[in-house]
Amino acid sequence: MRATETERMLKGYGLTTAEFYYRMPDYRNVLNSFIWQDYDLAPDYPELFKFIEFWQGNIEGPLHSVRFTHRKLIAAGEWRNVVGEFRLH
Repeated sequence: MRATETERMLKGYGLTTAEFYYRMPDYRNVLNSFIWQDYDLAPDYPELFKFIEFWQGNIEGPLHSVRFTHRKLIAAGEWRNVVGEFRLH
């Protein structure tokens, strides 16, 4: 069973967003883009490289380039125990 998003973030995963530029199979002079997003571990990025291998093996449009960014959304030191909540209205 795959861990929840919160469990993955506490284990060091961060959100990785990649923009793939690829050539159209029938029109090699035309570049198209595709956005991919998943939780991944920096600096090795196993999920990103697994997707790139999938792309190269199964999709006809050859990759031109890949741009990506990675952001840890939460760290272990950022958790706080909230014991109360105030509501207005």
